[in-house]
Amino acid sequence: MKTIPLALAALSLSAAAAAQSPQSVSGQGASALADEALHTDTLAWDFVEGLTTEVGPRLAGTEAEARGRDWAAEWLNRHGFANVRIEPFTLPVWVRGEERAHVVAPFPQPLVISALGDSGATPAEGITAEVVPFMSYAELEAAPAGSLAGKIAYISHAMRPTQDGSGYGFAGPARWTGPSLAASKGAVATVIKSIGTDYHRNPHTGGTTFAEGVAPIPAGALSLPDAENLERMFQRARGRPVTLHLVLTPRMTGEAQSGNVVADITGRDPSLPPMLLACHIDSWDLGTGAMDDGAGCGIIAAAARQVAAAGQPLRTIRVLMAGAEEVGVFGGEAFARAHANAPVAVALESDFGADRIWRLETNFAKANPALHQRLAQAVARFGVLSGEGVATGGADIGIARNQNAGIIDLSQDGTRYFDLHHTPDDTLDKVDPAQLRQNVAVWTEVVGILANQPGMIRSKN
Repeated sequence: MKTIPLALAALSLSAAAAAQSPQSVSGQGASALADEALHTDTLAWDFVEGLTTEVGPRLAGTEAEARGRDWAAEWLNRHGFANVRIEPFTLPVWVRGEERAHVVAPFPQPLVISALGDSGATPAEGITAEVVPFMSYAELEAAPAGSLAGKIAYISHAMRPTQDGSGYGFAGPARWTGPSLAASKGAVATVIKSIGTDYHRNPHTGGTTFAEGVAPIPAGALSLPDAENLERMFQRARGRPVTLHLVLTPRMTGEAQSGNVVADITGRDPSLPPMLLACHIDSWDLGTGAMDDGAGCGIIAAAARQVAAAGQPLRTIRVLMAGAEEVGVFGGEAFARAHANAPVAVALESDFGADRIWRLETNFAKANPALHQRLAQAVARFGVLSGEGVATGGADIGIARNQNAGIIDLSQDGTRYFDLHHTPDDTLDKVDPAQLRQNVAVWTEVVGILANQPGMIRSKN
């Protein structure tokens, strides 16, 4: 791994700034600053530490999310970003209520549960019903129509940790649409094994979606230890019903305002479409949103500032800190609508924690192989390989997909991400400063190249 001593880096950068053209300063200086960021960057940590300490959880549409937007806008202004603004939109707001689960029979004991976003509610006194187990989503799909009338469905899965996070796509349907499917078969409530990989007694929340025409039912996630305890009860009951008392009292509070925080590092050539760096500023309410996604916002902001420190880039770097991503990508969709007629050259999103980047993929490896190869070679010194897949981008950069623009995925190591995802454990102490700096270094290298790339990013072919 190539490193540059700090004093030498500062000396060489200042000399370059005095002697070279702005374009060459930006290109070479950003690369030097990427090397330096690997060891010294504090901007990303400053952002995530401040956001989680001064604001904390930022549930979409709430006063806390609004404070998070204002905090981020002030931080961006203070660190020299231009055109800092909040672009508002509205959404229906869901808030949490009481959450209790208790096995009534045959093995009475409490279970730790958290309501899923957009869950329906039980009466205040709760409901008591037999629980029907489904050890996979496929088993629930095969259940006959009406077979769950008056019963609570339990949905399990076999998610395992993976570097690329692929276990989430495998297990996710249990949360994403499992409660709706159970409701369509008559269930009065659903409990799932949390979509996660840890064995802390922490439930993983997250959104669920009910199909058109299906009334929302109470839906909650059990911590993994509690879910597996419940599964053992099914086995030991030997045909006797397992009965659960469930209290979940979330509510919809009506329409409220959220918003996107948008800011620029202004480029020298306003005729060039900007590049877009995205994250989301909201979080679930159980933890403080450090890994998901305060760190992501810190990473993109730090990288943009590092590139600006090397000299004004050729094209504008636009930062999007999207609101209300967790509850349905409302911010990303609002941004795409508001800027539909404003071309984007290339987009990247950081929304998978803060552990080291191990892979780079683009959607232009064939259309613009020279640029893809240049990026791959530039980040190899940080331990990043060039993947063979086609980048599809994060949730909030739908505008790039709509426009068939360039997209880059900088894949972070997801091995421990789903230990923390949507749990009370998503707190600042889980962010590894060294791995966070590696993210900033890789992003600075990639953004520095793209922000100074003339012409098309993704060639049309």
